Amino acid sequence: MNLTLANLFKIKEIRTKILITFGLLLVYRVGSFIPLPGVNFAAALEQMRNLGGVNKLFGMMNVLTGGSLQSATLFSLGVMPYISASIIFSLLAKAVPALEKIAKEGQSGQRKINQYTRLTTVAICLVQSWFVIFGALRVENSKLLHAGVTEWFGLYCIIVMVGLTAGTLFIMWLGEQITEHGVGNGISLIIMAGIISNLSPAMATYLEGFDRGAWQTLLTFIAAWGVAVVAVVYMTKAQRRIPINNAKHQRGRNVYGGDRAFLPFKLNQANVMPIIFASALLIIPAFIGTAIGSTWLETSFGGQRGFWYVFCYTALIFFFAFFWTSMMFQPNEIAKNLQEQGSFVPGIRPGRQTAEFLEQTMVRITLAGATFLAVVAIIPSFIGSGGGGTMDQVLLYFMSGTSILIVVGVALDMVEKLNALLVMRNYEATMKDGEAAATSGSGWGRRSS
Repeated sequence: MNLTLANLFKIKEIRTKILITFGLLLVYRVGSFIPLPGVNFAAALEQMRNLGGVNKLFGMMNVLTGGSLQSATLFSLGVMPYISASIIFSLLAKAVPALEKIAKEGQSGQRKINQYTRLTTVAICLVQSWFVIFGALRVENSKLLHAGVTEWFGLYCIIVMVGLTAGTLFIMWLGEQITEHGVGNGISLIIMAGIISNLSPAMATYLEGFDRGAWQTLLTFIAAWGVAVVAVVYMTKAQRRIPINNAKHQRGRNVYGGDRAFLPFKLNQANVMPIIFASALLIIPAFIGTAIGSTWLETSFGGQRGFWYVFCYTALIFFFAFFWTSMMFQPNEIAKNLQEQGSFVPGIRPGRQTAEFLEQTMVRITLAGATFLAVVAIIPSFIGSGGGGTMDQVLLYFMSGTSILIVVGVALDMVEKLNALLVMRNYEATMKDGEAAATSGSGWGRRSS
């Protein structure tokens, strides 16, 4: 069926899911404007524009997770703690035998892992809330906090930590409700909504100071953004399909199996994780340079430009792409499962040789995927003035490899789920029509006889 607005809103079930999704996302966006207790929100908005090097640090962290650390609101942390906890347990489940055993217990094991993830999220929230307290609230010579708050600053810190933790847990609950009752993955949609919401202020600021001399930069930016989106769509859908022959089994006079299937491997197996890890590590030199007053560190890594930043960023993306793939991809286990099922790769002996073939194939695929991620991630470093102005902020939000990968990936996933709902609805309607026709036909036969 064609995926059109008319088809989507004609069906009550799909229409309800879409409305629930947008309604819960609206609740998330409203909560993003609720200030923390004791905060002068007008002063907070002014401070967001004048945080200097700290604002660059917060800006990159916001792009990674769709949060808003410098806004001093109830939802400032966003889903960043939950993402961090999920990544931690995804790696631990492959590295720690006890957790790996729990993860293989099915739904009960997954519930235990989810419970551990939520508890870890609370701990991470309490730690990351200090970024908001001392990075956004506790700024020298600022009028962000109301009078009297500083006199009870210790108690106020506890209140802010509890409030930010409760805000993140509420966002987690919203994401679970979207996943269960809406369309798509709730956490991914919340991240996407946070990223898109950060685009409009940066673009509006840029257009306010727009002049004729900036047309060339703007057109270059639009062209590069379009090429990046097309490339992300292509690479997200790209697969390496390895042919698999299933062995024939004879039971009595019947022969089963013998058909050919395919083992699909995504070209970008690590998805956005290498960029997240690399960006998180490269924030540290800029932060240290701002803290100790090192001009070289702040210039080389704070502006997301320059030779050393691009070199280190590219090297870290390649490293984490291979690291993440090696943690998540187990060729020996896949080869063992194929051998137990009586399946084999044509021209490759089952067992050890199959595992070696799969590993070599994955290395080549990962090299191509890492190259693509590095190109998309460093595009902003070659466009714009590099002066840290409004155009740089627009590029940071629009052209960040993380932003493009998340937004395009979530959009594609949502389109696929909507198409699946339409196909399922069409299939159910066809089955009901067929049953009704069979019932009426049998009834007519009884009457005619």
